[in-house]
Amino acid sequence: MTTVVNLKREPVTPEPPTRSVEAPPVEVEIRPTVAAATPPVAARAARSRSVAVDAVMLRILPPVLGYLALIGVWALAAQHAPYLPGPVKTWQAALTLFSDPFYVKGPNDVGVGWLLLNSLKRVAVGFGLAIAVGVPLGFMIGRFMFLNRALLRPVSPLAWLPIGLAVFKAADPSAIFVIFITSIWPMVINTALGVASVPQDYLNVARVLRLSEWKVFTKILFPATLPYMMTGMRLGLGIAWLVIVAAEMLTGGIGIGFWIWDEWNNLNMEHIIIAIFIVGAVGLILEQCMTLIASRFDYRNS
Repeated sequence: MTTVVNLKREPVTPEPPTRSVEAPPVEVEIRPTVAAATPPVAARAARSRSVAVDAVMLRILPPVLGYLALIGVWALAAQHAPYLPGPVKTWQAALTLFSDPFYVKGPNDVGVGWLLLNSLKRVAVGFGLAIAVGVPLGFMIGRFMFLNRALLRPVSPLAWLPIGLAVFKAADPSAIFVIFITSIWPMVINTALGVASVPQDYLNVARVLRLSEWKVFTKILFPATLPYMMTGMRLGLGIAWLVIVAAEMLTGGIGIGFWIWDEWNNLNMEHIIIAIFIVGAVGLILEQCMTLIASRFDYRNS
C-alpha cells in the first residue's frame, strides 16, 4: 500500500502592514548634581569676606559716627563761644602734644603718654584687687543666704575718697582704694546673681551624688556663673576708668585726671578737649576688649 504525501505548500495570506506609531516626546528634567549646586570656592570666600566686613562695620561704624556728630556740634558751638576752641585749633594743639608723648622735663612735667600710663596703672591695680576680692565674695553671697542678707549696698564712689585719704594719707593709694571700692560692687552683685540663677535641679543632683562643695563649685556653679561674672568685670572696669579721672582731680599726682584739672587752672582749653577725647577713646577700647573676652567665655555663644 502506497502513501502519497502532498508536499505542496499552501499560500500564506500576508498580514496587512502595521503603521508605526511615533511615541510622544518625553520631557526629561535635568537636575543639577550636588557638585553643581555647591557654590564655587571663590563665591564662598567672597561671601565670608562680606560677612566679616559687615561685622567690622557694625562694630566700628557706630562710634565713628558718634565722634563725627560730636565734632559737628562742637564746631557749631565754637562759633558762638569765644573761649571754646574749634576742631582745627584743637587738632593743631594735638599734633604738637603727641609729637613727643613720653618726654620728661621734671617730676611734674611729663608727656601725655606717661600721664595715661599712670592712670591705667592705678586702674589695673585697683581693678585687680576688686577681682581678687569681689568674685569669691560674690560666690559666697550667692551660695549662702545669710551673707546675702548681710551685704552692704554700694554708695557714691567719691564718698569713699576722704576715708582713703584718712587711712592711707597719700594720694596714690587713696585713688587705688576708690577704684577698688567702686569697681568691686558690679562683680559681687553679678556673680551672686549668677550663682542664684543656677537651677535647683542641678544642686539637687549634686546632693544626691554627694558631691563635695569643691566639685559643686568647679562642675556646676563656676561654668554657669562665668557669663554673669564677666559682665560684672566689664561694668566694673568701665566704672573704674570713669572714677579715676575724678579721683585724680581731687588727689593730684601724675595722671590724666590731674592733668585735666591742671590745664583748667592754666585756661588751656585745647588740652582739656584733647584729654576728654583720650578718656573717651581709652574707655571705648577697654570696654570692647572686655566685651570680646566676655563673649569668648560665654557658653551660650558656643
